[in-house]
Amino acid sequence: MALDDVLGVVLGGGRGTRLWPLTRLRAKPAVPIGGKYRLIDIPVSNCLNSGIHRVAILTQFNSVSLHRHIAQTYRLDLFHPGWVQILAAEQTVTSADWYQGTADAVRKQMFEIEVTGASDVLVLAGDHLYRMDYSGLAACHWESGADVTVAVKPVSEEDAARFGLVRMSAGQQIVDFIEKPQTAEVRAPFVARDDPGAPYFGSMGLYMFKRQALKDLLDSEHVDFGSGVLPAAIKDFRVFGYPFEGYWEDIGTIRAFYKANLGLAQPNPEFSFHDAKFPIYTHPRFLPGSRIDGTKVDRALICDGCDVDASIIENCIVGIRSVVGRDVELKDTVMMGADYYEGETGEGTARRPCLGIGAGSRIAGAIIDKNACIGKSVVVLPFPPGTELETDQYSVQDGIVVIPKHAVIPDGTRIAP
Repeated sequence: MALDDVLGVVLGGGRGTRLWPLTRLRAKPAVPIGGKYRLIDIPVSNCLNSGIHRVAILTQFNSVSLHRHIAQTYRLDLFHPGWVQILAAEQTVTSADWYQGTADAVRKQMFEIEVTGASDVLVLAGDHLYRMDYSGLAACHWESGADVTVAVKPVSEEDAARFGLVRMSAGQQIVDFIEKPQTAEVRAPFVARDDPGAPYFGSMGLYMFKRQALKDLLDSEHVDFGSGVLPAAIKDFRVFGYPFEGYWEDIGTIRAFYKANLGLAQPNPEFSFHDAKFPIYTHPRFLPGSRIDGTKVDRALICDGCDVDASIIENCIVGIRSVVGRDVELKDTVMMGADYYEGETGEGTARRPCLGIGAGSRIAGAIIDKNACIGKSVVVLPFPPGTELETDQYSVQDGIVVIPKHAVIPDGTRIAP
């Protein structure tokens, strides 16, 4: 068996409601992360770095910017086998419905998957942050003779209710599975590790299937992999677990997304984009170095092409082409940057402030999406955790203030509890 015979399939078609309003105008895998990347770059880069050079991305909802990013970024040359392509949801003579779930999405593209001739199919999510060499998982899959191999990670008691938990034999064959058990009594039979800090193994939502096994399992009415396909596979197929001990985070909620981004700016981050041997790829841009004047910077990641006159930037991500005005205090904030420069003067108009953050503003505990125009002397402060609020100008998700893409916040606005 060889990695050239493996097809990577990335699930990128969902609405991403848990990341609202970041998914108001884009698909979840197109959401920016780390100031210059997008979520889709994580699984695609992991595939390419692992030697899997055929990758299909299943898309459906708000997919225009995702398609554009993939087309501009992943152009493999003519002299090496491989491609990164879009498999978009479509209405056909046999099906008039859109994707109904993760398994249904793959089912509806099964013909395209079979055409590739791949011996095995690696099914990946588009909203996880991690770095993995899939060749280890593939070796485990082939050596065990598995029909299905599931990547699993240690899970704490606190997080167990968010995961599908597995129980494995001594040979790592999965013999039982339960989806997101909510009580300790139900979880008790799934204690699998001596470590009291992480006594369970949870599914990472990352599966390798023999192609025929995948086809057989999808010849059913199962809509999702976690709730339908995996339990059915355990009954009738050889299903094995592949333990993964590295950093992995599901960043499908605003709180998790916010924490994962700010974690990148720490002195010794659990996950770092700084890895020359296993890089994360993204759309190449020809931007100058950032200009920073009179600013105290601590625990911040400032990307290319920024113009910063702030007084303080602390514990922040500052995305590409960000403009931060004089005497701005920016703390505990994820600023995604801009898709373009507004002009030479950077001056606002009577209709709206200029692109970026205006002079004298105080921003803390926020996510500022791309191309937002925040006026002068604006105050943004976090709300208590658990607070949910929706307005025309901004959202509050779990206490985090989210300024949507293209939002306009007038001079002097105060957003605070």
